[in-house]
Amino acid sequence: MFVETMTTIGASLWTDIMAHVRLNHPDLVRGWFVHLEPGGLSNGVLTVTASNPAQMRYLKQHCARPFAEATQAATGRLVSVAFGSSSTEELEDEYGRTPSFVREDGGLALNSDYVFENFVIGPCNRLAHAAAVAAAESPGRAYNPLFVHGNVGLGKTHLLQAICHGVQERPEQLQALYISCETFINHFIEAVERGALNRFRYRYRHVDALVIDDIQFLAERERSQEEFFHTFNTLHQGQRQIVLSADCSPSEIPSLEERLVSRFNSGLVARIDAPCLETRMAIIRKKAKVRCIEVPEDVVRFIASRVDSNIRELEGALVKIDAMSQMKGGQIDMAVAYEALGKREAPSSITIQDILQAVTAWYNVRLGDIQGRKRHKSIARPRQVCMYLARELTSHSLEEIGAYFGGRDHTTVLHASRLIGTLRADETKLDDALQEITRVLQRRPAGTAHAPGHK
Repeated sequence: MFVETMTTIGASLWTDIMAHVRLNHPDLVRGWFVHLEPGGLSNGVLTVTASNPAQMRYLKQHCARPFAEATQAATGRLVSVAFGSSSTEELEDEYGRTPSFVREDGGLALNSDYVFENFVIGPCNRLAHAAAVAAAESPGRAYNPLFVHGNVGLGKTHLLQAICHGVQERPEQLQALYISCETFINHFIEAVERGALNRFRYRYRHVDALVIDDIQFLAERERSQEEFFHTFNTLHQGQRQIVLSADCSPSEIPSLEERLVSRFNSGLVARIDAPCLETRMAIIRKKAKVRCIEVPEDVVRFIASRVDSNIRELEGALVKIDAMSQMKGGQIDMAVAYEALGKREAPSSITIQDILQAVTAWYNVRLGDIQGRKRHKSIARPRQVCMYLARELTSHSLEEIGAYFGGRDHTTVLHASRLIGTLRADETKLDDALQEITRVLQRRPAGTAHAPGHK
């Protein structure tokens, strides 16, 4: 029979308590519960000892009532439970501050707008979005690891944070840790300096989902790569979700160890490309709705045509137009859009056809060759100049410009534009040609642009 003066409880009674917790509160049970140790029972309080302060905090936050109910059911008495830690490790510095990797706020804050509902799906990101949703709904089982890559401003961070929101909203009360690669490296260095690697490893290896942005910065960090390799293995073997993002594929990250490249490639590698015109328009509508901004459809199309590089610039253009409209009385129209984005009061009268005529005359090449598939340098350079000028002097989108040149892909237009923009800074002859062609286009009426031939 249980008596009040008992100072410890037997193994049988402790087994009954833990069985009650597992049966009635399975969502709270963690694997490390097997290492919990029952302590003394005094004055109606049972002490339960965890291995470290992090476990103790979890028990205090989530398990006080379930353990008290289990103890009362097993003993038949009104008993409460107190939790303690067997670890005496002191990590505070001389100012009483604890390391950032120990604190609950050690990860990056999540943006409440970065959820799946606010993500615009298009051909450029359909695979990455579907994989992200699956990872959030079945963490550790659907796609593990999930590696998302693409240029800046295309939505990688949005997807990563949406996964974290999805994981944390699950009924199992799972924990997702969202950090940048730089944060991981800094936490590791801090742990080494303080001799607290065990605490660091516990922090990173006992989460339900580890989500790291910009993993490419792990390159050329040998010790950090070694530590992440073991963290990755521990999480993967425990079927914990791993989500990574970078600006390139795993194989293209310089100085990344082969064993990490192999592991990153072992799951799903999903690429995000630049959005097409229709997707950019849908993104603008979504951003406007989130910001409660009324944007006419012609302005939506104008912004999407004017900004075709990344989503952040699209949002920046929308914010700029909204700010300009507030100065003009609160009404968004095409005049405000032109002024906000640095355009004249009316759209440019220069057409792509004008540019084609001027460039073919300057380089003395045939229009059919420019729009054809020939790749000889004498044809490729004038074609690239046309694409560059079309992007600089008109409001056409990359897709629309590509259509004038034999239905070429928007990435081809973007590459040509960037190439000519870079070369003109180094080649005086090219810069002079571009300036002269531009002057001819700007001083002649639309449809009559001709430039003297200078091959």
